[in-house]
Amino acid sequence: MSSAARPRRRMSGIGRVLVVVYGILAVGAFGRSLVQIIERFDQAPLAFTLSAVSATVYILATLALVFAGTRAWYLVAWVAIGFELVGVLVIGSLSLIRPELFPEATVWSLFGMGYLFIPLVLPFLGLWWLMTHRPAMVPAGVPT
Repeated sequence: MSSAARPRRRMSGIGRVLVVVYGILAVGAFGRSLVQIIERFDQAPLAFTLSAVSATVYILATLALVFAGTRAWYLVAWVAIGFELVGVLVIGSLSLIRPELFPEATVWSLFGMGYLFIPLVLPFLGLWWLMTHRPAMVPAGVPT
């Protein structure tokens, strides 16, 4: 089988590392938002809601990257990671320009400074991965 006809493995090398990092952020963001919402939601409802949104996005992105070999999951991965990129850029900027909106930090505050800026770098790596690892096109009428 020629290299052009051979399907590329998605979950090897950097792809596997990307999924693991997304998974760790998903667990971390979920745990953080859960504790924040349960213990002190009334102190910073916007920030804590955004933490829950980021957790949801990381969970969805992790699943989508794992299953991105199909067209549907590939599209979900693009939407989730694109949303993540916009979220970290907007929330990161707002947390600098209008810090009073965020009396408590979110995962995306200050461009993910509390998470070593991984939330800022990760969507760029995720989008690069999606661009370089497109799923094989399936002919029309063939179930996926």
